[in-house]
Amino acid sequence: MKSALAKTLIQVIKPRQTTSFAEDVVKGLSAHPKWLSAKHFYDAEGSRLFERITTLPEYYPTRSETSILRDRAPDIASLIPERSALVEFGSGSTAKIRLLLEAAPKLVAYAPVDISAEYLEEQAAGLRRDFPRLNVIPIGADFTEYFELPAKILSCSRAGFFPGSTIGNFEPLAAVKFLRNAARILGRGAVMIIGVDLVKDKKVLNAAYNDSEGVTAAFNLNLLTRINRELGGDFDLDQFEHRAFFETKRQRIEMHLVSRKPQKVMIGGRAFEFERGETIHTENSYKYTRQGFADLARQAGWNERSFWTDRDGKFSVRALVLKN
Repeated sequence: MKSALAKTLIQVIKPRQTTSFAEDVVKGLSAHPKWLSAKHFYDAEGSRLFERITTLPEYYPTRSETSILRDRAPDIASLIPERSALVEFGSGSTAKIRLLLEAAPKLVAYAPVDISAEYLEEQAAGLRRDFPRLNVIPIGADFTEYFELPAKILSCSRAGFFPGSTIGNFEPLAAVKFLRNAARILGRGAVMIIGVDLVKDKKVLNAAYNDSEGVTAAFNLNLLTRINRELGGDFDLDQFEHRAFFETKRQRIEMHLVSRKPQKVMIGGRAFEFERGETIHTENSYKYTRQGFADLARQAGWNERSFWTDRDGKFSVRALVLKN
């Protein structure tokens, strides 16, 4: 018998964007030092390149997290109340969520959240086919900001899922803000299952973001291709290079695009000057100790209930619960 929440058509809520791609680019390239938001990496080509990154031998996070979810899915699912709705913040490949859905057959709804409504619909179609008793309700929204859940989700108990160590892409204060927003969105009694990368040997970290095939470099440079295509830019990609390194003091990977020479770039009739060696800071990926992330989560109103790692201790999955 299908859930009472089941419906025939996929529901997509329009995203509420506070700034556009163009506004973000102008703001970032006008700053000193220059920066671009990592959330704009994921056009169609960027998403394809990232999927390739996750399969590279140097890039351990996806394999490590998937192994935890595969081995611990029953334990994780046991923390989710029966007849709950599972809200995934920043939906990507369905491989990880399928492990949880298979282990939690008493879930009544799954709500993937992503800014790309078209991508959500493609992913939702396969899930609805393979999990016919589950109501899949995609939500087109910027998951980094507060958004309203649809009424049919609000009528259920709620749990959150935030895999992939995406939390590491936030500055610590922004990570606290995100977790506070998630608490508001999910409500009292919620559980949050979250993937968090761990501090480890610098050589392992640097290799993960400087792969031998150059896929991460292509992923980083694709952001300039997107600006050229969508905003009328004239970046010469041959005059910029990828640079990524672990910054020990802040315990984060920094990713940059470095200008090879003095140059001027036009974007929609606006000029941006670059000196030789000047960088565009495109992404951070913070790495945490177990206690370090537990302390950060506590600032946002969450307590760590459970903690799992892969066999090599490279990555962690945590279960957080809202403090009373």
